[in-house]
Amino acid sequence: MTNDILTLLNQHRSIRQYTDQPLTSGEITTLVSAAQHAATSTFAQQYSIISITDPAIKQELGNITGHHWLEKSGHYFMLVADQHRNLKIAEAANADTTILRSFDKFMASTFDVAIAAEAIVTAGESLGLGSTIMGSILNHTQQVIDLLHLPELTFPLLGLAIGHPAEQPDLKPRLPQPLMHFSNQYDLPADFDDQLAAYDEKTADYYAHRNSHLKKITFSKHIVQELQRDPKLRAELIQVIKQQGFNVN
Repeated sequence: MTNDILTLLNQHRSIRQYTDQPLTSGEITTLVSAAQHAATSTFAQQYSIISITDPAIKQELGNITGHHWLEKSGHYFMLVADQHRNLKIAEAANADTTILRSFDKFMASTFDVAIAAEAIVTAGESLGLGSTIMGSILNHTQQVIDLLHLPELTFPLLGLAIGHPAEQPDLKPRLPQPLMHFSNQYDLPADFDDQLAAYDEKTADYYAHRNSHLKKITFSKHIVQELQRDPKLRAELIQVIKQQGFNVN
């Protein structure tokens, strides 16, 4: 079964090299509109989007993320968990604002941000654009908060670099569905090891033959490498979230 939308979704690639062509104001408005019309928890619209156009701020974000290629994207969005706007609405109505500081509402903002980001990615690809969602802004969240003057009850969750692609990466193979799609309960298949070994072989072949950044690695080794990151990196996340006014104990 296929159609244009399914083809688009199943051909997703992260793009990190862009032409010099910036996005037009019309394209930016279209992408933000696509995000706005995505699903949002309880229709509370608990996120905001900041367009980063200042080259100095882009450069600092490059320093924070360690990915200076973002500075050459056609546009850069910052997606922010946002209960501050609803705080203002509640205060104007003299309503109890306690729940806005709850872990539940922080999670709801997180969901809204993630869904909005994916809407931008898909809408962009329908326009011939390419993008990369960047969680690396979390490397130094307090710096991002200070840089963008984020108020109480906001928190930067994702950056999104988007533009006209200057590359066409090979399509990265995904996990076999039996290893991630179950019925009624969590239930890894009896032949998990065999299926994982086959997938490791497929990912090793992908990394060894893709059109750039060749390396010898499997999916399993990639997961193990992820666990070897410096535990001090992002260790301050919970503290910064609390400082922004969220009760995440």
